[in-house]
Amino acid sequence: MVELKSRIDAPERSPAVILCAEMRGFTRMSEMLDPGVVLMQVSRFFELVTAAVDKKEGLIASLLNDTVVAIFTGQDDARNAVEAAQEIQREFAAFHDALERDCGMHTAVAIGLHCGDVVAGYVDGPNVDQLLIVGDCVSVTQRLMHRARAGEYLLSQILMDLLAETGFALDAEELPKMEIRNREPVRIFGVVLDTRLDFTQT
Repeated sequence: MVELKSRIDAPERSPAVILCAEMRGFTRMSEMLDPGVVLMQVSRFFELVTAAVDKKEGLIASLLNDTVVAIFTGQDDARNAVEAAQEIQREFAAFHDALERDCGMHTAVAIGLHCGDVVAGYVDGPNVDQLLIVGDCVSVTQRLMHRARAGEYLLSQILMDLLAETGFALDAEELPKMEIRNREPVRIFGVVLDTRLDFTQT
């Protein structure tokens, strides 16, 4: 696969793995907290996800509300993306404990992962320093993230197949197919923590 550099000289279309991570239960409860505390806690979440993505050679493409979108390319993109998700899942436990201690709030992380072709690059104008990624792959990944229950991450069948080709073993259970209008249902798999919290899906 094409290596995605820290800076792309020109927009390009290439295969990639997309990771979307969302902090569940925080946005609604943040209305009760001091604005400074809200921004501090969201920033801590962004730092946690960014550190895991950086460690596995991914790039952050978007930070919005309580959601992070990251992209992985290169020979080990599938493995790196899943290992980043595992790292986020592990590190979030300490984040949750601190948030519960300091603010009396419960939260969890939900993650979606999918692979496919995307258009990626930087454009001229006010977003010159913002990496943009566009494509159906991104939309499907976001759907997977929203489908995930608190504390788990979901993967598409195509990503599971790619992992199998590389010899990466992942203990994931097949879930009911994800229905998307005007297209074939998507086979999906989930990795769940025993400590998953039961939040109402948005």
